[in-house]
Amino acid sequence: MSGFGVCYAKSNFVPNEFETELAALKEKLLIMASHAEAAVNRAIKALLKRDDVLARRTREEDSVIGRLEMEIDEAGIKLLAKQPALLDLRLIAMAMKISRDLERVGDEATTISRRVIDLSQEPPLKQQVDIPSMAAQALAMLKESLDAFVYRDAVKARAVIPNDQRVDDLNRRLHEELARGMAERPETINRCVNLMVISKSIERIRDHATNIAEEVVFLYEGCDIRHAGKGEAST
Repeated sequence: MSGFGVCYAKSNFVPNEFETELAALKEKLLIMASHAEAAVNRAIKALLKRDDVLARRTREEDSVIGRLEMEIDEAGIKLLAKQPALLDLRLIAMAMKISRDLERVGDEATTISRRVIDLSQEPPLKQQVDIPSMAAQALAMLKESLDAFVYRDAVKARAVIPNDQRVDDLNRRLHEELARGMAERPETINRCVNLMVISKSIERIRDHATNIAEEVVFLYEGCDIRHAGKGEAST
């Protein structure tokens, strides 16, 4: 993910100040992405291990992601003031939008961690075993979207978008099962609600991954597919 600066070392090309600052912006965005992904992974690990300490660490480190978003916004505004060419203008604007999506991924990791702390006070429910699979699929979408950004690959970005249905299906099945569980065993209501919130947070992470993929398509193709059907978005 840190390949932006490497390309300069492979030729005699010396980047000017603008290009150096633009490369630094992209690097900072990828650092933010790694923190957001790690936060979600840590929250899910805390759920599986029933580890309150790990869950609280995720909540505390949310400030790092928030600080990176502010730094990216500040750097982006500084670059926009230099009246960049059209493609660079799009890149800066999309980087700032992607940073907002990543900040919200961090927020969802914090939400998951709060629920994990609550859940650790009671016996686990069997439905918890479905959560890691959902999270893995949502994070895979996030990684693919960010890879598409790094490698300027709009086709790869388009391929991410249809995958959101799988996470939707898992979320819906889990909610239905938890709803039945609450009806059959009222004493599990609190735990079921907490798992529903976690599942919904993972679905939102999926949404942010999709947003990023759509932003990458706009960046490299100039085509706004936010309200296109999934079939059209993948063509």
